[in-house]
Amino acid sequence: MDRTNLLPIGQFAQASGLSVTALRHYDASGVLTPAFVDPASGYRYFRRDQLRSAQLVRALRQLDMPIERVRELLASGACGTGSADGTDDGAAATAELAAALRAQIEAAERKLDVQRSVVHSLLTRLTEGAEMNHRVTLRQGTPERVLVRGATVNHHGLDPFLRTAYEELYAFAGRGPLTFTGPAFVRYHGLCDEENETLVEACLPFWESGAQPGELGEGMSVRDVPECTYARTVVEGEATAFPAILGAYDAVANWVVEHGFTFAGPVRSTFLRWMGTPDHPDNRLEIAWPVTDASTDPSTDPSTEPPA
Repeated sequence: MDRTNLLPIGQFAQASGLSVTALRHYDASGVLTPAFVDPASGYRYFRRDQLRSAQLVRALRQLDMPIERVRELLASGACGTGSADGTDDGAAATAELAAALRAQIEAAERKLDVQRSVVHSLLTRLTEGAEMNHRVTLRQGTPERVLVRGATVNHHGLDPFLRTAYEELYAFAGRGPLTFTGPAFVRYHGLCDEENETLVEACLPFWESGAQPGELGEGMSVRDVPECTYARTVVEGEATAFPAILGAYDAVANWVVEHGFTFAGPVRSTFLRWMGTPDHPDNRLEIAWPVTDASTDPSTDPSTEPPA
């Protein structure tokens, strides 16, 4: 094969700013494939016109763009592998790359906002303590029959899911019509943040002696929540927004453990007053964990602990 216009991997690495290790990784992942691999030595060679694509790959990865997205952009020609002569294909590729860059910087700005809030929350807790901002008390809950719509989501999918779920739940309940016995609430069966997905249930409590749902909508169910004791705190205003609200969950969890209780179910967030946006100054939420007294809970007996 004529290697006149080919660069060995070492020279290509120097020119592109990518390490040899990175180039091998991008080859294996299908992002940047060498033009020629010597069958005898396994040595990789790249075309000179691949240099621009390699430099763009380096820049996109510096922006923390997922490697899968980088591969998609290269495959579409958006990173310089397609037409750049002003044709429709070239213009479309440029527009796609520009849109991807804007989306990436917007995502980075959202992440930075979250990180700022987390740092602020941590500093506050270090100086004041979570308990100074979140007074935890016990309340006795009554049995509830609830209309439920569930989904497994992370933080990014949480707000769209809840908005859609409650629109569907209220519309369905209105056809009954069901008689609500309290404010709507959300049950979280695990950690729901940017990195973790969990089952989230949007709930509407209704009078079990009144009208009952007919044929349930897709994804809906009726659940009977038993009477139980809740460890709870109330948050208002900006404290109801993510990630500040995580401090309330932590405060209740710490209180439960420190006071010798055990967790008896998923934590719930009840909309005592909700103005439609997470940081509205008039928002008021209750964060409540169902608990039992550890001294009377058989699950705390080591002899009943299930095998690992």
